[in-house]
Amino acid sequence: MEMIFTSIIEYGYEWVIQYGYLGILILLFLGVFGLPIPDEIILAYAGYLVFKGDLEFAPTILSAFVGAMGGISLSYGLGHTAGMYLVERYGPRINLTAAKMERTHDWFERMGRWALMFGYFFPGIRHLTALIAGSSGLQYPIFAVYAYIGALFWTGTYILIGYLLGERWAQVSEQIHDQLLITAGVTTVFTIVYYFIRQRKRS
Repeated sequence: MEMIFTSIIEYGYEWVIQYGYLGILILLFLGVFGLPIPDEIILAYAGYLVFKGDLEFAPTILSAFVGAMGGISLSYGLGHTAGMYLVERYGPRINLTAAKMERTHDWFERMGRWALMFGYFFPGIRHLTALIAGSSGLQYPIFAVYAYIGALFWTGTYILIGYLLGERWAQVSEQIHDQLLITAGVTTVFTIVYYFIRQRKRS
């Protein structure tokens, strides 16, 4: 697994070096949509290239932001167009009903928008928030405001980290990614436990 992860990282570096801003845009688009791309490390590497003078700061931020915005929008569109169909067809098999999706929508109206904004910082979480938002019927303008602000904040943060760290970027960025994976795993476990506890109380 570690060899595969390392190969993906090195391939990402090559894309950024070879295609520059376009490479950053494409990698972030695919990574945010859900492909196993280490987005944080790619962003930090882009910031390092800005530090070296190989890339300019503003175009780097813009390309990363547009890529993340495109990936999250595609996830939202997929959830919006196919989400309810999948719920109706396969939902009963996992005890997921239209009524529960309506409650999910209500939750997004109250709190879920913050998950859209800050979910980028948790690998595995950011890939799901837009799908859930789309399938729950969250209006696009609300989705766009929070998801796009979050995309700009997230991409800017990691590019700035890579820039400020300079030559130390690789070691620190990998440590950050490992910590985020652990955090995402813990968050997922607590979410599942919380869901089952609520379901049991209702039963």
